[in-house]
Amino acid sequence: MKQTKLLVVFLFLISNFAIGQITGKIQDADGGAPLEYATAALYKTNGELVTGVITDIEGRFKLENVKTGNYYVETSFMGYSSFKSETLSVKKRGQSIDLGTIKLTLGSQLDEVMIKAERSAVVHKIDRQVFDTKKFQNAEGGNAVDVIKNLPSVTVDGQGEVSVRGSKGFTVLVNGKPTQGDAASILAQLPANALETVELITAPSAKYDPEGKGGILNIKTKKGATNGTFAQVNVRGGFPSIEPYNTKVPAERYGIDATVNKRTDKWNISLGASYQRNDKTGRREGDMFIVNNAEDKTTFLPSDGERSFDDISYNGRFNVDFTPDENNEFSVGFFAGKHTKERLADIVYYDNHAVSPKNSENRLYTFEYYNHNLRIRKGDFALGSFDYAHKFNNNSKLSTSFLYEYTFLGGPTVNDNLGHPDNSIVYQEEYNTNDNPLYGTRFNLDYAWKPFSFGTLETGYQYRNIDHEGDFVYERDGVLVPEFSSDIQLKRSIHSGYVQLTGKKNKWDYAAGARVESMDREYTESLKSETTPNVYQYDFVKLFPSASVQYEVNEKTNIKAAYSKRVERTTTLKMNSFAEREHSEVFEQGDNSLLPEFIDLVELGITKRIKGGNSVYATAYFRHVDNVINRVNTLAYETNGAVIDSVINRVYSNVGKSNSIGLEFGATIKPTKNWTNVIGANIYNYDIDGALNFNHRDGISRSYDINSKSTIYSINLNSTYSFWENASLQFTFNYLSDRVTAMGEDSRFYSPNLAFRKTFLDNRLTATLQWQNIDMGMLKTNEQRITTARTDQFYTTTNYRYEVDMVSLNLSYTFNTVKNKSKFIDSEFGKKEF
Repeated sequence: MKQTKLLVVFLFLISNFAIGQITGKIQDADGGAPLEYATAALYKTNGELVTGVITDIEGRFKLENVKTGNYYVETSFMGYSSFKSETLSVKKRGQSIDLGTIKLTLGSQLDEVMIKAERSAVVHKIDRQVFDTKKFQNAEGGNAVDVIKNLPSVTVDGQGEVSVRGSKGFTVLVNGKPTQGDAASILAQLPANALETVELITAPSAKYDPEGKGGILNIKTKKGATNGTFAQVNVRGGFPSIEPYNTKVPAERYGIDATVNKRTDKWNISLGASYQRNDKTGRREGDMFIVNNAEDKTTFLPSDGERSFDDISYNGRFNVDFTPDENNEFSVGFFAGKHTKERLADIVYYDNHAVSPKNSENRLYTFEYYNHNLRIRKGDFALGSFDYAHKFNNNSKLSTSFLYEYTFLGGPTVNDNLGHPDNSIVYQEEYNTNDNPLYGTRFNLDYAWKPFSFGTLETGYQYRNIDHEGDFVYERDGVLVPEFSSDIQLKRSIHSGYVQLTGKKNKWDYAAGARVESMDREYTESLKSETTPNVYQYDFVKLFPSASVQYEVNEKTNIKAAYSKRVERTTTLKMNSFAEREHSEVFEQGDNSLLPEFIDLVELGITKRIKGGNSVYATAYFRHVDNVINRVNTLAYETNGAVIDSVINRVYSNVGKSNSIGLEFGATIKPTKNWTNVIGANIYNYDIDGALNFNHRDGISRSYDINSKSTIYSINLNSTYSFWENASLQFTFNYLSDRVTAMGEDSRFYSPNLAFRKTFLDNRLTATLQWQNIDMGMLKTNEQRITTARTDQFYTTTNYRYEVDMVSLNLSYTFNTVKNKSKFIDSEFGKKEF
């Protein structure tokens, strides 16, 4: 009897210490994105906390060592409504309870409880850095370029060209959807107010299209998941220019954009419209000489004049999402817009003269003239997309996407050489224009499932097609010039498939995959005087592997490594081998046999979080590029082989190989509770080794060695001080160092900015006063000198002074507190050619 009682007591104790586990997955209710770092807490039914964990990169959690008893699980994530499970009973040893997928929605509202938390300016993940756009107040009322220029490895130079780690070639995604547009043009049309986060993916996985040697910028627009109606209007007005720059017409800066979003359990309907005018004034001061060895003379062309931009864009957007049940989602989107950018360069060529012999002071003539140069670039877009996604009962997911785009590109360039100071004298009038209709199609099919315990397997197929035509007409003094008038056409089709494995085990995160791509390219060109066109074909089948791994040293320190194979494709502009008159002293042309660039990228990084909201990170990287495409200056020749004394020829061509080795580092520093500093810097050594070998229809072969090395660095600083709960002052500083180019050098370029933000009416109205390009007449802000030289043939240097001390006011009003869930499609093909 005694033994029986002891056995009962032993069995009772065993049952009370039986061990089980509870698992689940937490994701965003809209779109199904996993929520990393969400919290899952285990409570006894009396409310006593037992334990808690955070989710991994896939949103999964596991509560282990759960003893026998009755519990409930509560899940939460900052900014989302929490979830509380029903009572869960653990009755036996080894029991496993799977809660499945738990969907959290944005927009939780608590009665009489206020929780304050500051979102980090940058979050580091295994394959990307995620930046909170609300940290960049000076960008409000502007566009996406004003936002991303604050990122650690992103720079914007005096010409407005955007670079990532020194590379102008990178891909832009909008809400994860690929675009094939020119990065700067795409970013220039996205209102800064509509952005939520920017993801910088420097070593993308095989899941993404391999295009872009600088990686990927994924722009995410503001979104939420609360049912109701959201409406927001943003209005921007610029104050008159402080510095006139002796321009004919003053700059105008103003804009308005509006978004209306209606969401129910099954429907999400978005309407949006935007009108933006963002003019910039400036001056251009140049000096150039060209050596004519055949005639033993040198021609000098010093110049000075206006260089200003009128930039106008407006568009309308419409998107409908329909979710009939938790397993199916449909989306239809349309977009139409116009973008016009006019570059005016009215230049006086003073003291234009030639000397002979070439090193003497013996002038052959002295001549002044006035060059009126107006380049208008237009882009009219119309496109539509359809997306469908289905989730299966085994948690696998099938996604499809189809996009069709029609884009009309074109615009004339007027180049008139007139007398000076008597502009009524006409020496020469040139006019060239082009019609560039573009048709683009993209189709994606993706499937993801988890056949293994150690990871998720993703696979997919993509088809992309582009058909781009060009009709170029060149007139001189009202007469067609057949040797500069042409027809061109670029056709490119791409089939690609990928497979990728991602997972997490213990302290390791990992991803590895490969993408196979088959590309067919056909380029056709002919002069209008020719009857038989020339056809240039180029095809390839290539493998693009990728891999990344991250190890958690401890809860505050991570180290990671990655490799990615990339490609930078050629555009129609860079392949058009017929010269186009850019302005008085420049012809510009491409290479009809241009090869794409192929890139290998390796990086190694570390991130460390420090108490008090401080953090530091550093990433070392190496990038190797084959078939480097450079724009190189050469002498211009007449068809008879004679040097054109007053014109330089700019040529796009493959010039060899390049290597970049660099270090990117940054820190978030909070000296006080109200003062936050985000600092990012990038330093790298760029080495290019190759040659220009260019044979043009003028019959003259160009052959130059291209060998240069340069150490380049950039610094981006963002310092914000909060005075009160609803007011703050922010100072930003962007600096790009001097750098050697293939045939010369570009000077440093920097811009300090200041912004004051204040909210009113219970945070529904936000006012931001901005002072951009602070100079005050003594800093040489927003100024850059570009020099190219081959001293035995030519030398050209130009100093560009763009507008400083620009003041504007941005007002943003939200009509209710429901979070914005708007999402719109964007141009896939045409903007790359803009």
